[in-house]
Amino acid sequence: MSDVPAVKAALKSQAVETPSWAYGNSGTRFKVFAQPGVPRSPQEKLDDAAQVHAFTAVAPTVALHIPWDRVEDYGALATYAEERGLKLGAINSNVFQDDDYKLGSVTHPDPAVRRKALDHLLECVDIMDATGSRDLKLWFSDGTNYPGQDDIAARQDRLGEALTAVYDRLGDDQRMLLEYKFFEPAFYTTDVPDWGTAYAHCLKLGPKAQVCVDTGHHAPGTNIEFIVALLLREKKLGAFDFNSRFYADDDLMVGAADPFQLFRIMYEVVRGGGLTSGVAFMLDQCHNIEPKIPAIIRSVMNVQEATAKALLVDGDALAAAQRTGDVLGANAVLMDAYNTDVRPLLAEVREELGIDADPMGAYRGSGWAERIVSERVGGQQAGWGA
Repeated sequence: MSDVPAVKAALKSQAVETPSWAYGNSGTRFKVFAQPGVPRSPQEKLDDAAQVHAFTAVAPTVALHIPWDRVEDYGALATYAEERGLKLGAINSNVFQDDDYKLGSVTHPDPAVRRKALDHLLECVDIMDATGSRDLKLWFSDGTNYPGQDDIAARQDRLGEALTAVYDRLGDDQRMLLEYKFFEPAFYTTDVPDWGTAYAHCLKLGPKAQVCVDTGHHAPGTNIEFIVALLLREKKLGAFDFNSRFYADDDLMVGAADPFQLFRIMYEVVRGGGLTSGVAFMLDQCHNIEPKIPAIIRSVMNVQEATAKALLVDGDALAAAQRTGDVLGANAVLMDAYNTDVRPLLAEVREELGIDADPMGAYRGSGWAERIVSERVGGQQAGWGA
């Protein structure tokens, strides 16, 4: 696609979901770094998310994490979001922070622990019913640290049983997104270590189960765009958790370490119809040392820039070069699009959407950062703890 009006239309229709936890305090396993003005409640997280949407126009949904975002009335929270121009997005479960989960959650050898974990997952579906959320996102830290610690195959059986129970509870318009991670915190085996394991379970479950690709959850050198292309081809790519890493899963700003990789991924998304097939583009990031709201705005912009470049690839020229075996010519078509400065194009898109052409500058001039520092004094700041 190289028609500029069509490119603009695609960019205007793109939506990037921001994560509630990115607005709270976070850090490494060694230290959590507190920042002034950090939200103290799910409502204040939504207030900040509304600022991101106001200055980007393409971040209309916010993912929740349970129990980090637990409230008494989820319907009221959904209304609170709507009053700020937002909707509640994916519901993320947490079966990794309780002491009971030291040896696993849904794959734990003790059936009582497995039941506790399953009850939490089913609770998350209840929350989806109340919020109107489409997606349940599942990530399991389950695994083992030593050979012989547990039966590898039996753990897959336990995982399958739990996923089946959750799948059967889903409504007609709800989906299960199964995420994977090849190591950490388990260092010998991880029960859902890669896209193949996630895909196998989703394939067995049915059409409401799809794979979530976290861009930080791969070994160095993994060709993520190949995974994306294959899952799109099989209609099993449900979502992205966008972030960036250099050595391992760092949850840094998407596109920060390797913007060319993000472009390659987005090209496969565009080519495979992922922009219009219901694939959810979610951020899954922790902003440990940088200001949070500007970092999220910048991350949304990074996704937009990679998408714009992917949309500018001359598909006809690329296909012609591929048909004739013109290796250098085909590569040049991609590189021409990647090397295009799309910032003027995106500035036009933003102005046509009725927002400032410079989201970062507009946020800096809004006074919101100073306001939340002065107003959010006292109480318990939100954060995942460490």
